[in-house]
Amino acid sequence: MSQPVIDGATLSREPESYGFALSSLTSLFFMWGLITSLNDVLIPRLKGVFDLSYTEAMMIQFCFFFAYFVVSVPAGKLVSKIGYKRGIICGLIIAALGCAGFYPAAESLYYPFFLIALFVLASGITILQVAANPYVTILGDSKTSSSRLTMTQAFNSLGTTIGPWVGGILILSGATATMENAAESAQSVQGPYLGLALALVVIAIIFSVLKLPDVSADHHELEEHDGTVPTSGSVWSHKHLVLGAVAIFIYVGAEVSIGSFLVNFLSDASIAALEESEAAKYVSFYWGGAMVGRFAGALAMQKIAAGKALAFNAFAASALVLVAVFSSGATAMWAILLVGLCNSIMFPTIFSLAVAKLGKHTSQGSGILCLAIVGGAIIPLLQGFLADTYDIQKAFLLPAICYVYIIYYGLKGSKPAN
Repeated sequence: MSQPVIDGATLSREPESYGFALSSLTSLFFMWGLITSLNDVLIPRLKGVFDLSYTEAMMIQFCFFFAYFVVSVPAGKLVSKIGYKRGIICGLIIAALGCAGFYPAAESLYYPFFLIALFVLASGITILQVAANPYVTILGDSKTSSSRLTMTQAFNSLGTTIGPWVGGILILSGATATMENAAESAQSVQGPYLGLALALVVIAIIFSVLKLPDVSADHHELEEHDGTVPTSGSVWSHKHLVLGAVAIFIYVGAEVSIGSFLVNFLSDASIAALEESEAAKYVSFYWGGAMVGRFAGALAMQKIAAGKALAFNAFAASALVLVAVFSSGATAMWAILLVGLCNSIMFPTIFSLAVAKLGKHTSQGSGILCLAIVGGAIIPLLQGFLADTYDIQKAFLLPAICYVYIIYYGLKGSKPAN
């Protein structure tokens, strides 16, 4: 097997050779985590500004995560053509344009303009995910790819932890958004998103000058544990990949649904009766649990089978959501926040299990898995409908059911057929 090169020089495949590249990639995971979690703050803000129902407010998540469905396959082809590094730079620039779009959207006070900006922003993040996730799995021993991706995802969780806290201060502070103070409330998003646009451009410039391992997207992909790499057959013939795509759809949908409703859930009089700006800070506990769990999981999963760890966490998550549904007060509040700890290892573990033994199809498989992130668009919308039809607490039964499928995938569905 040939080795990756930098400027014509052969690069050793020793793990320490990739330390700098992996360290650089963690900044990307951090940034898209922070940006994604800000949606949890945008939802209550824009819900008040435009007097939206829960279903209408969930269009924020729908437009954001629908971009994964539209862009993932073209992104996979783009990354295969231009390589991981250029794919990352392209994703950063597009995401920056989306962030900048929040300024005119706030000036216009037109809800669809926010949705368009979110779609562009998410399109850039989709390209980043398609390029960065498999890049991390490639840079090192394939036997520890789940552990390595879990570690980098921990920095993604650091971003999602900080995001709601900062958003609560910069966006939700002051009076609750209403139609009467719509202009002032909408303009509260301009500064934070312009700052993000600038940061993304700076990171893109930095990546353009960094010397990273030049591993082509259609080259080595993942080494197999037995040393063989499949060279024929369709990517869709791998059952564990197809079932993994369903698991990604279900997991992302459940995680996003919970996060999307947390501010409103914690503001409910029967739960915690918190002001929106205070409730946003508690959302950080939800994402912070995922961060802590990923750092711990990155170590534990070097000794524990990934499928079993996934099933255990999914069972615990489902049980905690049910406690939140059928209790009240502090019990319900902390039960739902603890679900974040259970979510910790799910995405990187599902991803790594699903792309195992795909060989030359790994890049295409990565695109399919990112396509499945559209679950973050569909399931929150369904939960919004349930919240409007019944109430916000009963609507959490939907993510509880979602976790049951993930139990199945961890125990059985993730096993490759050959």
